[in-house]
Parts: sequence; C-alpha cells; structure tokens
Amino acid sequence: MSAQDRRESILAAATEVFADGGYLRGKTSTVARRIGVTEPVIFQNFGTKAALFAAVVDRAADHVCRMLDRMTASTSPITGLLKTMLDPDHLNQVHSAGTVGAIFADAATITDEPEIETAARNSTQRFATSITNLLNRARTDGELRPDLDTEAAAWWLLSLVASQKFRRTTAAEPAAVETRLAESTLDFLIATPR
Repeated sequence: MSAQDRRESILAAATEVFADGGYLRGKTSTVARRIGVTEPVIFQNFGTKAALFAAVVDRAADHVCRMLDRMTASTSPITGLLKTMLDPDHLNQVHSAGTVGAIFADAATITDEPEIETAARNSTQRFATSITNLLNRARTDGELRPDLDTEAAAWWLLSLVASQKFRRTTAAEPAAVETRLAESTLDFLIATPR
C-alpha cells in the first residue's frame, strides 16, 4: 500500500470512529484495528490524535464543499436544497452520531487543541464561502431576493444549523420552533412567496 493510500485508509477509518464516538471517546487503537495495523502506524502518519482528528475535519470539509460546489455549478433549483437543509428532520440528522455533521459539531466544542480549533474554524469559513457562492447563483437565477446579502445569509444558515441542538434542548416545543424558524427563513430568502 502506498503512503497516500495508507493515509487515506486511516482517515476513512478515523472518520467512522470519530463520527460514532466523538473525539474524546474515539480511540486511535480502534482506528488501527479497523484497518489492520498497529497503533504506532497511526501516529507515524499523523503524529497525534489531535492532528488525526484535525485531518478528519479537513477531509470531511473537502467532501461537503465539493458537494456544495457541484450544486452551484449545476442548474438545479436552489430553493429545494434550502428547504431540505432547513427541514427540522434533516437538521436532527445532521449532527447525529455516525454522521460527518457530528464531527463538525464535536470539533466546534474542542477549545484546548489548537490544531482542532484551526481545522474547525477553517472548515466553517470554507462552508460559508461555498454556501455564499451557492446563494449568489440562486440570487442571479432569480430564486432569491435580489437585495439579499448572500454572505450574511450563508453565515445565518450556518448559525441556524449549528444552534439546532440548543433549540432542541431549551425550547418548550422544539419541533414547532424548528418548523416556524425554517418557514420564516425561507420566506425571507426566497424571491417570491412559496
């Protein structure tokens, strides 16, 4: 196996381990076992558990941004994507254990590992750029309000996704709040009434 293939296999296994159990509970020994190597092989390739997790965050961000960029380059309507993105059931699944969203949510809470903080910040900034580009295309196509500040809207959408757990744990009727929040957001963004 080439060094690049070995590194990629480690990242793939680590993505699963960290998505399932989080950074603190995820073990490098579990990653090693999944790909049939010893734990020192993991450290030879990444140095530390924090560096491995940061690389997982970067790799997952690459995947999400490529997907968003493909949507931007396509001719598919963006309003349908926005409706899906803001759907309360979708938001519940975004950060569920076993998803790449769980990795981003976990990375955002780790403040004592500079490599992870940097990876989390960079990935969020990349998401904002990709979403801004997507919204720019939708605005140009007439799907969104012509006066929409697409960069601010991208950060707004990211904030809505990131704060969904907060609403779910504090709102008296979280499902109703999520539904109304999605409807209000779409009403604000979309050029014509839904």
